[in-house]
Amino acid sequence: MQPRTLKVERLGRVEYGTALDLQKQTERAVLTGEQPDTLLLLEHPHTLTLGRRATEGAIIAPDEVLRERGVTVFETNRGGKVTYHGLGQIVGYPIIKLSPHREDVHRFVRDLEEVLIRALNDFDIEASRIAGLTGVHTSRGKVAAIGVHIARWVTTHGFALNVNTDLSYFDLIIACEGEPVTSMKELLAREVEMSTVEDRIIEHFAEVFEMSPA
Repeated sequence: MQPRTLKVERLGRVEYGTALDLQKQTERAVLTGEQPDTLLLLEHPHTLTLGRRATEGAIIAPDEVLRERGVTVFETNRGGKVTYHGLGQIVGYPIIKLSPHREDVHRFVRDLEEVLIRALNDFDIEASRIAGLTGVHTSRGKVAAIGVHIARWVTTHGFALNVNTDLSYFDLIIACEGEPVTSMKELLAREVEMSTVEDRIIEHFAEVFEMSPA
């Protein structure tokens, strides 16, 4: 079977609302075949997103603190609870067709975890899954969150990998059942070039999903 084409778009810093609109446009184009499977890689300004399983009280900072720190809040249709997106974090939105050969939601999430685990291993970071939890974890905390939405077997939303992220923003929320969070910068005790991490994510995404980057 010939590898499917993967279109990769590196978008830099994008407001969350703008990225939502772009996902919807891309989802329609992928669904109709006007555009190949697509991976959007970008960085958001300080944003809190509420997934379908978010509960009242998940954001523990008062509104005035959010305003002072320049944080916006969005409700989304992705899975999961509340998470933080912000500077120094690589957000990936895979907008791909899972049909006909990968129609399995759990497999899709595990495959996203595998992409990130392999990418982190390239930087000598030992990362893994934890049974019963979603995302990518290290001995010092969760380094990547995953929350997806699938309609007509086309995926939207995706993953957020903490690279050089200011982790104090996670103190504004109750993230991941209270599990500690970490970043590549914290684990390696140095800043990491974002584009280099994107390179590794693209390579391993193509491997795991058996695609050929355009």
